[in-house]
Amino acid sequence: MNTQELLDAARGGDEAAFGRLVEKHRAELQAHCYRMLGSTPDAEDALKETLLRAWRALSGFEERSSLRSWLYAIATNACLKAIERRPSRVLPIDYGPAADPHDGPGEPLLESVWVDPYPDGALGLEEGLTTPEARYEQRESVELAFIASLQHLPARQRAVLILREVLGFSAGEVAGMLDTTADAVYSALQRAHKAVDERLPEQSQQTTLRALGDDGVREIVERFVDAWDRSDVDAVAALLAEDAIMEMPPIPTWYRGRNAVADFLRGWPLSVTGRFRMLPTWANGQPALAHYEWDGEAALFRPHGMTVLTLRGDRIAELTSFLAPEIPGRFGLPGAYPADSSTRPDVQS
Repeated sequence: MNTQELLDAARGGDEAAFGRLVEKHRAELQAHCYRMLGSTPDAEDALKETLLRAWRALSGFEERSSLRSWLYAIATNACLKAIERRPSRVLPIDYGPAADPHDGPGEPLLESVWVDPYPDGALGLEEGLTTPEARYEQRESVELAFIASLQHLPARQRAVLILREVLGFSAGEVAGMLDTTADAVYSALQRAHKAVDERLPEQSQQTTLRALGDDGVREIVERFVDAWDRSDVDAVAALLAEDAIMEMPPIPTWYRGRNAVADFLRGWPLSVTGRFRMLPTWANGQPALAHYEWDGEAALFRPHGMTVLTLRGDRIAELTSFLAPEIPGRFGLPGAYPADSSTRPDVQS
């Protein structure tokens, strides 16, 4: 069936037709919800809410706009409602000052206030811009720095910036989605630009990755994995920028500077040789590494979290380590990393 036939069937109560109708929009809608909310689980919940609302309201869809823009309007308003019910997501660098690495990490916060990583495989994004009117590249618009900067915007400014400058909807279309005027859209967009631009680095990760090329990125990742697996702090430090940052949500503690990061690594996570194993992947359009921690009783490495690398030139400028064992599973990665005699740590714990 073509789109119109699917639409007619769905209006008649055919849930399978509705599923086929919205399937091609599912990945991009979930990525949109992630940009709005900064959380993968929240984005999944918002997508479910969006599709439920769309199914219930389908009889009222008058086709004055495209199905895609109608779905985006529903998704955006579902996200705005969600934002009203919970605190903004942040990264530790926005939560408090840098810590002394000799003090060790603090206690994790129980409240869910952190941005989390998003699997590249779920993005469903094309390279480049959605339309000539868009300002941000599709993959650039899910980079950690961009997602974190969006969370500092008031909710409606956030929605305007994403709809207009990431997705390329016209000011009139955005005004219709948000039940406001084109003038109000332009005003909100101007304020949003100023706030976001102040927080973003001079160069996006996509520009950096293109300059390095696939081989250059692969070399950095392989060197990092090799050094980490061997608990070679000096080799890890050699890959860091002088002003490198390390963050570890949900722990609010973070460190600034190559020496501070190295001191922390030497005193805590890399104090035992071979305690962790890394599996390379991609998150937020950036190279990332799922990490597994040794479980001596089970004699294997269990999921521990994921580190997203932010590069500047050929150095690592930020290590954002999300310490949550459920994250590798969201990326379709193994639930355990098997160990043999060559991979067991020196001290089993």
